[in-house]
Amino acid sequence: MNKEKKILSTLLLLFITITSYAQQKQLLSTAKLKKYVTYFNKIDTEAVKNFVPNAQAFDWLSANVPLLDCPDPIIEQNYYYRWWTFRKHLVKTPEGFIFTEFIEPVKHAGKYNSISCALGHHIYEGRWLKNNSYLKEYINFWLYKADVGQTKQRFHQFSSWVDDAVYQNYLVKPDVGFLKSILPTLDADYTKWETERQVKNGLFWQHDVKDGMEESVSGSRKDQNNRPTINSYMYANAKALVNISTLLKNEALKQKYQSKQAILKKLVQDSLWDASTSFFKTRYAKGGLAKAREAIGFIPWDFNLPDDNANYAKAWDQLLDTGGFKSPWGLTTAERREPTFRTRGTGHSCEWDGALWPFATSQTLKGLSNLLVNYKNHGKMTPKVFYNELQLYAKSHTKNGKPYIGEYQDEKNGEWLKGDNPRSSFYNHSTFADLVINDLIGFKPREDNVLEVYPLIPKGQWDWFMLDRISYHDKTITLLWDKTGKKYNKGKGFQIYVNGKLLYKTDDLKPVKIKMK
Repeated sequence: MNKEKKILSTLLLLFITITSYAQQKQLLSTAKLKKYVTYFNKIDTEAVKNFVPNAQAFDWLSANVPLLDCPDPIIEQNYYYRWWTFRKHLVKTPEGFIFTEFIEPVKHAGKYNSISCALGHHIYEGRWLKNNSYLKEYINFWLYKADVGQTKQRFHQFSSWVDDAVYQNYLVKPDVGFLKSILPTLDADYTKWETERQVKNGLFWQHDVKDGMEESVSGSRKDQNNRPTINSYMYANAKALVNISTLLKNEALKQKYQSKQAILKKLVQDSLWDASTSFFKTRYAKGGLAKAREAIGFIPWDFNLPDDNANYAKAWDQLLDTGGFKSPWGLTTAERREPTFRTRGTGHSCEWDGALWPFATSQTLKGLSNLLVNYKNHGKMTPKVFYNELQLYAKSHTKNGKPYIGEYQDEKNGEWLKGDNPRSSFYNHSTFADLVINDLIGFKPREDNVLEVYPLIPKGQWDWFMLDRISYHDKTITLLWDKTGKKYNKGKGFQIYVNGKLLYKTDDLKPVKIKMK
């Protein structure tokens, strides 16, 4: 009997310890998540059910996504909405998990309704999930399985920054073995892109439709134009392969891609920069640069490609100009002063000649974040500009008074230009949660054991917020800001917790770099 009591006592103590540890690691309850999921489920007909149906959405999300508590109801609701919709696209296939782009089957997709266009966005967003196995299987699908048994190429159906995204995923969830296993394939794939798309001048060409940006102002379905898109992506991929090779101590591969990275950086700045209009533009195969500024001219900053100088930073002034990219509902894909703005096609067939595309908005905001964090020359850009555009982006996620994310929108009234086409519902073609975590709140993943945070929340904008249960380097991180100390009752200031234990505290919300214990 005494032995049984001891066993029960031990089990009870173990239960209390585990429960206490779990509570310690989680400072924010799931009540808010539950509220949002209940609302989103209620307004959804759930025409398509994939791996995680609505009935299981709360349990799956509570186990996998960082929890956000903030005073901006627009950003907060959309943060949870985008996670709720992202989960809808997780599909279990005979060849592993994948994330789809369209919730409904579309004719131009590969097997299991797979499309590579937004692959980089999916990985950037999905890297914050606690369970990283979904992304690893998804990456393996594209590297090894997507083209098998297909009548036409699927992986290279669209331009891609997959190598960069793979490395960014590693920074959040380190797995050297996984990188080592796929590095030869990434190397071979880069060479394949060179064979297919590199021209004699060293730049890469692409049709606008194969950039996922059909009917653009400067694009073509036939001409081999040198676009800022694919050239920035290939620069980013080369840069990532340098980092991966360095990590794996592969000196030959490191030197190979250092050279490619340096050459592409110079070519983009020398050949795609238009000094007369202060913008990166498409160079036509027939010669000369495009006349119009397009949002793709901001993509080089997505990967910190441009040099840090005032001339390049001038490009960003166009975000404040209503003749540029600023519009009532968000950032347009071409400058509004362009004579051919919104004149291609019917206005309902996926034109990229000015309408708002979440794909492009998330790229532009990522580039702006990089400019503000990694550069000294900001032009007229400030954290307030970033915040306002991020909030407007969140606000645009609406249709008939309810949360919605579709393909593309009218810049003046927010109308979703695909109308009620069911393929457009829950369109998984952009990021949002990543922009909140990595850019607005500023959690910056690194290879080393240093925890870095660089908030872009404008001074005085928020008196409090908490981002809890960030799964990072096999640890659980919490970022907490409480100006008065009365919101969370844990004292005033900015605090960082690792596995529930206070690591850092300061009075002000400001950038920080601190070693994790």
